[in-house]
Amino acid sequence: MVQLYSTTINLSPTVRDNVSTLLNQRVGLFTDLFVQTKLAHWNVRGPHFIAYHELFDSIASHLLNAQDMMAERAATLGGSAGMTVQDVSEKSTLPAWPMTIRQDTQIIRLLQERLGQVANEIRHDIEKAAEWGDADTADLFTEVSRQLDKDLWFIEAHLDV
Repeated sequence: MVQLYSTTINLSPTVRDNVSTLLNQRVGLFTDLFVQTKLAHWNVRGPHFIAYHELFDSIASHLLNAQDMMAERAATLGGSAGMTVQDVSEKSTLPAWPMTIRQDTQIIRLLQERLGQVANEIRHDIEKAAEWGDADTADLFTEVSRQLDKDLWFIEAHLDV
């Protein structure tokens, strides 16, 4: 168990520890996804450059918002918030971003894969938080899930899926 700060939130220390740990894992994952989305934003090329450039920036903004909510929830529960860049690199479940890819449709497919992976992990986290009895974190994950699904819809609308 991690050292928790004192709080009057009536969840058990075990639940608060488990949820804070999970939230911080997702903060790290969202950090990686944010950086990869910005790499797509900065490096995309093709006939629809400006549309993709702006779309990727919008998605990156949503990721930062979700990351902030999750980190603040971990702190609210008495845990520490966030993780180091070194930990993000070590613990992320996302594949590394291929820096040689610039073509717009290839980048769209890479983002589709990564957004889909993260969206599916968050859906699983909704269930975990609910099983642990933390309805507020389950609700937070649901909010994050809705935005990820919407962003994924925007990405997939550019594909012939």
